[in-house]
Amino acid sequence: MAEIIQRDGTWAFDGDTVRITPGLHRSVPLFRQTYGEIAVPLEAISSVVLEPEPERRRGRLRLRLREGADPLLQATGGRLPEAADPYRLTVDADRTGVAEYVAEEIRRALLLDRIPKEPVKAYLLPGPPVPVSVRSSDGTVSFDGSRVRIDWADTSERVKRATGPRIITLGELVRVEWLPNSRHEDGLLRFVTRETVFSKLPPEKDPYALDLWGSPRRDLLTALVATAVTARLPQPSTETAHDMSVHRPPATEHHDEHHDVLLRRLRELGRLHRDGVLTDEEFARTKAVVLRGF
Repeated sequence: MAEIIQRDGTWAFDGDTVRITPGLHRSVPLFRQTYGEIAVPLEAISSVVLEPEPERRRGRLRLRLREGADPLLQATGGRLPEAADPYRLTVDADRTGVAEYVAEEIRRALLLDRIPKEPVKAYLLPGPPVPVSVRSSDGTVSFDGSRVRIDWADTSERVKRATGPRIITLGELVRVEWLPNSRHEDGLLRFVTRETVFSKLPPEKDPYALDLWGSPRRDLLTALVATAVTARLPQPSTETAHDMSVHRPPATEHHDEHHDVLLRRLRELGRLHRDGVLTDEEFARTKAVVLRGF
C-alpha cells in the first residue's frame, strides 16, 4: 500500500485502485467534499505527475485519466476550477518524497499491467451515486437514475415558472451541457433532448436549462447532477465522426423536426398568454426570443 495523507486529502494505492478521499479542512472546496471518495481503477489512469511549486514551498500530485474513462471529466469538459479538481492533491514541501513514492508505485503498476493510454469506449468510473439533488440560483435539479426534475426558484424567469416543474426522462436526452458560474460570467446546466437539439434559447429563457448566476460555490454543485446523468448516457467516443455521418438523418428530416419543436414552443407560449400567465409584453418578448433561437 502506497499512501499519502495531506490536509488537502488522502491518496491510497493498493496496486489496483487509487482511492482519493477529500480532506475535511475548510480550505477544501465544497464540490470536492460533496463529491466524496473516488475509487479510480488502474485501467482508467493515463499517467501521474508530481508538479513542484518551489515558490510556494509545496508540490502538486496530479492524476491524468484516459480520455472517456470518467463521466465527471466528460460532463465538465475540463472547466472545473483548479481547486475543485479531485484528481490533484496539494503536497507540503516536507512530504514531496512520499508523494513521489506514491507516483512511482502507480507508474510501475501502469507499466507492469501494460495499461494503454488510448481513449476508452466505456466509462470506467461510475460517477456520483443517485438520487442526487442540488439547489442552484435558478432552481432545484434532481436526478433519480432515470428522470431529471427541475423545480424553478422564485427568482427564475416568469416563463419558466409558468410552465411548472420540468421532468425529462433518460430516453429523451441527447446530452448534457454544463458551464461553471464564475464571478465574471453566468454558467448553465442544459439538458438537450431530441426535441430541443436545434434550440438556441438563452439559458434564462430555456425551460430545459438552469441559468447559474448566484453563488459560484453553490452553483458548482450542479456538476454533480451533470455527471450522474452523463454516466448513464452512451459514451460519446463510441460513435466516431464517420458513424455520426452515416446515421445522421437527411436534411429534410432535420427541418421537419426543427419545425415541429418550434410549433410546440409557440403553442405553449400561446396557451400561457391566453390563460393570463404572460402579459402581452412578456408574450411578445418571449416569442421573439424563441423565434430568434430557432
